Amino acid sequence: MPKVAVIGGGHAGCEAALAASRLGVPTFLWTMSLDQIANMPCNPSIGGTAKGHLVREIDALGGEMGKVADHCMIQSRMLGTSKGAAVYSLRAQEDRKLYSIEMKKRLESQENLYIMQGEIVEISQTNSPPSEGCPQSGQGGWLLTTRLGETHRFDAVILATGTFLGGKIIVGDAAYQGGPDGSLAATDLSKSIKDLGLEIKRFKTGTPPRIHKRSINFAILDEQLGDEEITPFSFTTKEKLENKVNCYITYTNEATHEIIRNNLHRSPLYTGKVEGIGPRYCPSIEDKVVRFADKSRHQLFLEPMGLSTDEYYIQGLSSSLPCDVQDRIVHSIEGLEHAEIMRYAYAIEYDAIDPQQLSHTLEYKHFPLLFGAGQINGTSGYEEAAAQGLIAGINAALLLKGEAPIILKRDEAYIGVLIDDLITKGVTEPYRMMTARAEFRLLLRQETADKRLTPYGYAIGLIESGRYNEFLKKWQKIDEEIALLKKRPRHCEASSSEPWQSSDFSFEARVAVQYEGYIDKHAAQINQLRRMETTIIPPDINYLEIKGLRIEAQQKLQKIRPGTMGQAARCEGVNPADLAVLMVVLKRS
Repeated sequence: MPKVAVIGGGHAGCEAALAASRLGVPTFLWTMSLDQIANMPCNPSIGGTAKGHLVREIDALGGEMGKVADHCMIQSRMLGTSKGAAVYSLRAQEDRKLYSIEMKKRLESQENLYIMQGEIVEISQTNSPPSEGCPQSGQGGWLLTTRLGETHRFDAVILATGTFLGGKIIVGDAAYQGGPDGSLAATDLSKSIKDLGLEIKRFKTGTPPRIHKRSINFAILDEQLGDEEITPFSFTTKEKLENKVNCYITYTNEATHEIIRNNLHRSPLYTGKVEGIGPRYCPSIEDKVVRFADKSRHQLFLEPMGLSTDEYYIQGLSSSLPCDVQDRIVHSIEGLEHAEIMRYAYAIEYDAIDPQQLSHTLEYKHFPLLFGAGQINGTSGYEEAAAQGLIAGINAALLLKGEAPIILKRDEAYIGVLIDDLITKGVTEPYRMMTARAEFRLLLRQETADKRLTPYGYAIGLIESGRYNEFLKKWQKIDEEIALLKKRPRHCEASSSEPWQSSDFSFEARVAVQYEGYIDKHAAQINQLRRMETTIIPPDINYLEIKGLRIEAQQKLQKIRPGTMGQAARCEGVNPADLAVLMVVLKRS
């Protein structure tokens, strides 16, 4: 029987391991610490702008993140409601410890899934015969070596190492090898991956300080309430969810900014101690003060870490400044004048693998049955990681069983946009999903995730028949509502000023009618895109020999090796003239 190994027990690793094992393939999850499975070293929340879409898509395909997020939710809010429905995004504050415990419990109870605490220090290819029953004959396999000197053979391996590869913690002048939350760094594995010949990038992320609840002056802070009517992440969640906590808002001020400016010479970001590239859309507080010098204040959110702790997270105050400077910064903020810091902020540098070495299945092009998922692919965020883990786990299992892999298109899912962006455009900084990245976001609304993806989940075996039948009945009813809405005259007595605003119909039906004209335009654009996507480019084509292609286009196409003309059109550095030359070559051949 073929076997899969998943290296890493974070959000990518959990989804990958669950998917592969549920598809009938014995799966072994290796993690540095059983106590840090599904850990949230940064903000203990799930979802947010565009990220909420990813979580609903994960759930629609048969993944676990949405179910666990609903179970551990302590406050929920729908973001973007002042804008159009396409950008509505669910975000939930989670009980950090409970989330980890609950996900670990679900992993432990999963058939075909075996969890091991151990550090993998080396990965190498082997030419030993494949496991009995593995259709991928001739592919060899992979040998994993642990810190204790044990070796284990697997037919497929999924790298989901998060920020552990070559991890380095930086606070002021202090710097040492380490992973998030005081864990160990995976230094030997990083070297082994480089020895394989995979191209490595160096990235950086960070966290803010955590403070004690009793030291916060809540009386002078703005209270942020959760939604009265809570929308769950999972389409299977039926029970009524309730908010258990409130969050709070405060702001930096000129005194805060003055402290930061006066200590920039002590910031690792400006002294050269930090070499990795950080996420542009989630900058540190010192970065914000320098880049947005015209702003007199920056918004901060005080969010509880869970129901069993008094720790509060200061969202928006990420930093790598020295501890004494962090003390002064925090105490300069309204409501935090007497704050007790429980954990100082830190930056973490880590190794990531250039995602342009991946195919759409998340398998490395030159390394059969080796997959990458999560921050190792240059992304940031729990949701982006979980989405990749799910796809990598599905495809590892399908390929080992001799079945066709699943590849989601850009017009089918945010997950499709995420993966296509990574492998086609690459990353120069940690990638964060945003609604603006999806050109067909009107079709990719979070409420339609099940309509778009549940048939895929059912076809591959991650969605059971009972859930699938409920899904069919739901959308049959919605389609009937849409037909009725289209028949109703505008400004009719039975409804409000517009027919799609009538409370007699579901949200899905009203939005579908409201945006019908725009959706039809999208459909026409998609048809044109599909024609390009069906124009296959031979895998052995040598772009360096094609006359008429600019040198930049030759180099980019030779590295990425797009599978279709559609993907070639999305490659950075390839212009319409290059595409015209390429099309002529394809027609001739």
